[in-house]
Amino acid sequence: MSSSVPTTIPDFRLTPTIDQVGVEERAARFRTRSIKKEAKVAGLKLALSMIDLTTLEGQDTENKVRQLCYKARHLHDAYDGLPTVAAVCVYPSLVRVAKQALGDSGIRVASVATAFPSGQAPMPVKLDDTRFAVAEGADEVDMVISRGRFHQGEYNYVYDEIAAVKAACGEARLKVILETGELGTLDSVRRASEIAMHAGADFIKTSTGKIKPAATMPVTLVMLEAIRDFYFQTGKMVGMKPAGGISAAKPALHYLVMLKETLGNAWMNNHWFRFGASRLANDVLMQLVKQQTGRYQSSDYFSKD
Repeated sequence: MSSSVPTTIPDFRLTPTIDQVGVEERAARFRTRSIKKEAKVAGLKLALSMIDLTTLEGQDTENKVRQLCYKARHLHDAYDGLPTVAAVCVYPSLVRVAKQALGDSGIRVASVATAFPSGQAPMPVKLDDTRFAVAEGADEVDMVISRGRFHQGEYNYVYDEIAAVKAACGEARLKVILETGELGTLDSVRRASEIAMHAGADFIKTSTGKIKPAATMPVTLVMLEAIRDFYFQTGKMVGMKPAGGISAAKPALHYLVMLKETLGNAWMNNHWFRFGASRLANDVLMQLVKQQTGRYQSSDYFSKD
């Protein structure tokens, strides 16, 4: 299907309302699932392959990014057959460093843009930020929506902004960060999801990781259901990225169960689903080694960055 932005803009005031009690009850049921043995190992490896290792701090240096890229390529060399992570995510000024460090590994370089994390910048600045990241070699761009405009009810402004950034991305894939912790209600999460998808998002993403709450299962379920309904309406697949707050393997497996039961097998890969959770990688590695050896290793055996 074409990824072009539709010429007719829906009335985003008419998006479906959300049954919060129903969503929370269904999300809670996913957390009761028990996954054992071969299925657990397969799920852990799949989760590992879906992680975007990320460093987005003001004190980031070139060497820190190189170190993170080395970890992405060498997660745990003592364990044969591990997948690599999906991507390394950095600021635009460090994209070129990451691109060189990752070489021909197949690991993608993602870059935040559009005045991340606040989004409080004029439109020309946001577009220049995006074009610079892509020119430096970014395969993916993670933008933030203008939450202030959204809360003012300026839904078409938010739509136009996303569409303009999508155009500035060229061949790079666009992840649209809703910052769901600032949206307030599940109804708003659903509305923002629909705006982003209709404007051309390749992924919708929960959070920047800079505020709390970040990713939660109820919020992610609402976004997955929005993706499902959008696919039924348009035939276009859109990816999903819960980000922030997912640091342990067990809940990551529950997210994968929710993904499979909501969207099906077509989304069960890192082209369509990501975890924005760098700390998750080490816990997944520890669980995989436990499944292989029967013993937990200390976290000191795994690099933090």
